[in-house]
Amino acid sequence: MPNRKDKSEGDRRSGLSPTGVHPPEEGGIAGRFDRILEELVAACKSHYADRLVSLAVYGSVGRGTPRPDSDIDLLLVAEDLPDGRVKRADEFRVIERSLERAEDASPDPGPPVFLSPVIKTIREVRCGSPLFLDMTEDARILFDRDGFLEDFLSGFRERLVRLGSKRIWVGSAWYWDLKPDYVPGEVFEL
Repeated sequence: MPNRKDKSEGDRRSGLSPTGVHPPEEGGIAGRFDRILEELVAACKSHYADRLVSLAVYGSVGRGTPRPDSDIDLLLVAEDLPDGRVKRADEFRVIERSLERAEDASPDPGPPVFLSPVIKTIREVRCGSPLFLDMTEDARILFDRDGFLEDFLSGFRERLVRLGSKRIWVGSAWYWDLKPDYVPGEVFEL
């Protein structure tokens, strides 16, 4: 298996900063979101420490098309998480408070930015979710210990290609045709 460095070490050739996030742009909406993502990565690494496996954004921020009112859709993969969504959200509030303090201290805070985290264990990611369909196209991986999420999404993308799956755009919305040659009664797996 190739030796991988995690995304947190950065990659000078691609212009990634040491946190693995593209350096903030000067000003503008994208620049503001990039600054918030820098803070997000730092806060998650500090709080989750060695439990943090992967961190990625998706949706408009992942696609690089945020609006001023966009939320940040976030996938956080960690080990030793508490059972249940509510307990995980309670733990994540530490991250939200850290980002609120950073935004309050910013010389140009702008409108509030809301986080929409999905928090999963490695096992839960491997079980799959419709969430990963769009992430094969739009995820921006911010941190990825040992390439876990990159490998998972790459394998999922390969399965979609084998099935002939297509994301079909209708204006600014889309849907997935998972198996264009589907025959009623046929069973297939992603």
